[in-house]
Formats: sequence, structure tokens, C-alpha cells
Amino acid sequence: MSISRLPATAQATKSRPGQVVSSTFSPAWWLRSPHLQTLWPAVLRRGPGLAMHRERLELADGDFLDLDWTSRADGPIVVLLSGLEGSSRSHYMSGLLDALDRAGWRAVVMNFRGCSGSLNRLSRTYHSGDTGDLNTVIDLLKARAPSAPLAVVGFSLGGNVVLKWLGERGLESPIAAAVAVSVPMRLELCAARLERGFSRLYQWWLLSDLHRKMRAKFSDLAPPIDLSALASWRTFYTFDENVTAPLHGFSGAEEYYRCASSRPFLKHIRRPTLIVHALDDPFMPKEVLPEASELSPSVLLELSEHGGHVGFVEAGRRGRARYWLDDRIPDFLGEHLSS
Repeated sequence: MSISRLPATAQATKSRPGQVVSSTFSPAWWLRSPHLQTLWPAVLRRGPGLAMHRERLELADGDFLDLDWTSRADGPIVVLLSGLEGSSRSHYMSGLLDALDRAGWRAVVMNFRGCSGSLNRLSRTYHSGDTGDLNTVIDLLKARAPSAPLAVVGFSLGGNVVLKWLGERGLESPIAAAVAVSVPMRLELCAARLERGFSRLYQWWLLSDLHRKMRAKFSDLAPPIDLSALASWRTFYTFDENVTAPLHGFSGAEEYYRCASSRPFLKHIRRPTLIVHALDDPFMPKEVLPEASELSPSVLLELSEHGGHVGFVEAGRRGRARYWLDDRIPDFLGEHLSS
């Protein structure tokens, strides 16, 4: 893939959508490894811990979503979506929530079904291509505050949901701008990548959470699928083949991956959208990335050589870690929310 190189002094926020460009991100010298970039913030980051209040949104199908809000009462609204099994408590959320609050914007985390600390009511949960709940939340917020500019930010799985939703809505999307970070735009390639090398640690970690949730969820509720072999499903493919797909109406993992991947939807996006991606992301191979010809004129794909998966840790003052996304995301959104 050809990447337009930015001068060292250029501001990434001055780049125009519809391009593939090189990011201004530079990793901390002690965190050049993709695994250190990925694990450092997940293990060691301590955020400011903004006070938040929860709103429980009842859904038409009898289930619910928990929305976690920052304290501002007015201003533009930014909706945040986490990665797989993430929530408003995820390490990448706290600093960004603080940055959005300092910018004068309201922020709300849409916790996926069953990810807020409370198991959801229905047998189904959420998945990488499920855009229905995001659609419900965005339309509700627009109806409540029709004059407030809206933006949406998604990380990893949440970023895939955001990009697919943007492509589905096209010109009907009521938002001003969007950002998606470390997105598995071709799910089948990511599932295969996580079966190799050190990346198997991330697969084990995430699947352990999913296995615990399945056991807790169906301890009292009769499962609609056979979970007797759950412990043997130790790859994402086998878990998606036997759990994700049948719970959500797909014939199997291959159909799920084909229908839920966001890459085919990129050409239909009609709102200013920034995609941030590191070429060394240990969750996915470079082949997940689209060619420039697959991007609509509204999309800016910003690539860096380093950064890991939702890492992007720079060197700050006195050798402290600095989290680049907390600046880059508000910078991009500010171009569109302030106009």
C-alpha cells in the first residue's frame, strides 16, 4: 500500500479525507515493540477517573443497554464504543473521556449488551457487525437534542461497528464526524492472525472472558445452543462457529465474518471519518487494510509503523508515557464539532 508521507512538522489534522497518509505518531523509545505498545496501557495505565452517571435504556426487544455519561449537561455529544468485552472502565476510555470533557463536549459510552457489569436478559449478546443498538442510540440522542452536533468513536470491535454503521447509513447518518481505532476490517484474517505466535496470548485472554460470561449467563437461563464443548473452543474461529454465529442468526463463522466485516462498507461512508491503524498491530495482518480505491472521499486512513493494538504510547515529559490518541481524536473531531 502506498502511503502519502507527511512532513515531520505537519499537523495530521490538516490532512484531507479520502487519503491514506502517514501518521505523526512516534512511539516511546522504550515501547517500540507492538506487544509493549499493546500491553503497557492495558496493564499500567491509570486514568483520571471522571465521575459518570448511568442511564439504562430499555430496548424494543426486551433487553437493555447501559449508557455511561460524563457530567456536562450541554454541548456536542460524542458516543464511544469499546472493543471486545470492553466498557466505560477500559484503559483507553478514561483519558479520552477526560480529554473530551476538557474540550467542552458531552461524552457517553454505549456499553455493549452484557458488558456494563450486568448480564443482559436475552440469550443473544453483541457482535462485530451488530449496528442495530448503535443506530438506536444515535437516533435517540438526535431526537433528544436535535441541535447538538454528534460524533462517534469506536475502538477495535467497536470501531468495526462504527464503520459498518456509517456505510449502512450513508448520507442519512446524523453525525458530524467519526473516528475508528485499530479496526479488524476483515474478521476472518484477524481470527487467523490471533492463532499465531505471541498473539495467542491475546486470544486466550479474550476467550477466557467470553467463556466465563457464557457460563455465568447460562447458569440459570437455558442456553439455545449446545455449550457442552465450550471448554474446547479455544480459538476465535471455533468460538464464533459454535457460539457467536448461532446465537445471532448466522449459519457459521464464515458467514458471520463475511457479513460483519466493515471493509466492504468503507466506500459508502459519507461523513468525515478518521481511521487510525498501526502496521504492527498484533491482532491483525496488514492484509486487513483497504486500498485507497476502497475508501470513500469522506475517509482518512492514517497509518503508523508502530503503535500496537489500541496502544499509541509516546514519550512525554520526564520519561513519562503520553497517550497520543487522547490528543489526536479530539483534534480531528474538533474540526467538525466546532463548525
